[in-house]
Amino acid sequence: MANEAKPCPCDIGDKLEYGGLGEEVQIEHIQAYVVNPAESSKRAIIVIQDIYGWKLPNTRYMADLLASNGYIAICPDFFVGKEPWSPSHDWSTFQEWLKDRKATNINREVDAVLRYLKEQHGATRIAAVGFCWGGVAVHHLALQYPEIKAGVSVYGIIRDTEDRYQLQSPTLFIFGEKDEVIPLDQVTVLEKKLQEKCFIDFQVKVFPGQTHGFVHRKREDINPSDKLLIQEARLDMLNWLKKYV
Repeated sequence: MANEAKPCPCDIGDKLEYGGLGEEVQIEHIQAYVVNPAESSKRAIIVIQDIYGWKLPNTRYMADLLASNGYIAICPDFFVGKEPWSPSHDWSTFQEWLKDRKATNINREVDAVLRYLKEQHGATRIAAVGFCWGGVAVHHLALQYPEIKAGVSVYGIIRDTEDRYQLQSPTLFIFGEKDEVIPLDQVTVLEKKLQEKCFIDFQVKVFPGQTHGFVHRKREDINPSDKLLIQEARLDMLNWLKKYV
């Protein structure tokens, strides 16, 4: 369970304004939102969208936050031009919509982003952070890409492959206790199986009372009672990245 948040010199987004501090670029066959830190850096974070797509202000805000902490942050369009999900869509059609947007079918895009970061930015240490759909994608990368030095999977797990516990890079999994998308019993199984089968550093952390989407929730949508836990989750993310990247 989560502990009380502690003060930290890291920027956890209290004063960062929305609006986008970066720019959109074309990387081979995909577009991406890229934010550079104030000072030159060889460390980069791939920020992976949720089902609402790479242009969602919440996700771009997290990229801005990472850049404000000294990383090159890049949020690619992993749907490759396909329409993102919308709150107005009929949830009964979600599985059909998801068929050609699998979070485990992104290797071509990841390879393009890695080339871009290395060739255009000189990045030597690269990690990944993802939310919801992107959390599943980060879990996938932790299994497939040992060159990605660390992952932070925020409310997302792979549920349907036998090797999903054999991580190749250190991974932090963050969940909300009241998440209706990922029940706690699935989180418990994940942690137990990782303890049995994983030989890479990992952490599974559940935040009491929190619902799906809490870590990258907009400031104006945050309940005052949740603020300390959201700050703690963001701080955990930054500390994990600082440890390994």
